[in-house]
Amino acid sequence: MSVTQSQRNDAQPRRSLTWLGVVFALVFPSVVTWAYFVLAASSSKAVQGITFGALKAGQFLFPIVWTLVVLRERPRWARPRLSGLGAGIVFALAVILGGWLVYRELLSGSALLIAAADKIRTKIAGFGLDSAAAYAAMGLFYSLVHSFLEEYYWRWFVFGQLRRLVRLWPAITFSSIGFMAHHVIVLGSYFGGLSWITLLLSSAVAIGGGFWAWLDDRSGSLVGPWASHLLIDAGIFLLGYDLVRGMLGG
Repeated sequence: MSVTQSQRNDAQPRRSLTWLGVVFALVFPSVVTWAYFVLAASSSKAVQGITFGALKAGQFLFPIVWTLVVLRERPRWARPRLSGLGAGIVFALAVILGGWLVYRELLSGSALLIAAADKIRTKIAGFGLDSAAAYAAMGLFYSLVHSFLEEYYWRWFVFGQLRRLVRLWPAITFSSIGFMAHHVIVLGSYFGGLSWITLLLSSAVAIGGGFWAWLDDRSGSLVGPWASHLLIDAGIFLLGYDLVRGMLGG
């Protein structure tokens, strides 16, 4: 048997395993979100915290375990580069401005937002965030740490693996839809299923995920996508504070 034929025989199982890992990674975050955000919603603070921590740990460990154990590859990390940082920051500022305009001009005082605010306050109380300091700590964690973990998961692993299987724009499309899917569960819980605001904000998430995948491909670094993601998450927490500050102590 020639070397070329042997390589072909090895390549097909590896390609199938790559697809299997990608499909699982696309779906699993929605399962995680459904479990901790919906199914555990009426449980105690301790149960909600444990469920969230255990499932999120499983999600973020999956890419490394799959790469090392199943694909039998060493993870490859691109050297941090600043080439996409400016574009990422400009995109984030545009999104934050647009979000505040939607909040102030379309949602402020509406029955939809009042109902959502009550649900958001209940969710925050369920996680034990009963002070401004605790809320700020959670915002800092999500903005700095969780945003990086999501970039590693969605752009480094999901988008990166898809680029080995399909062309650029299908890879961007599939990864951004997967990134959007678990956000639909969260937004639908707050805004009443597939309401217009759920669809609008979910579409914005998909566009953001698509932009970050494109920026990752263009710059060859997660620095720009992460900085952009970080700023947008910080903007979301600032907006959320405007909704819940009345229930937070000092």
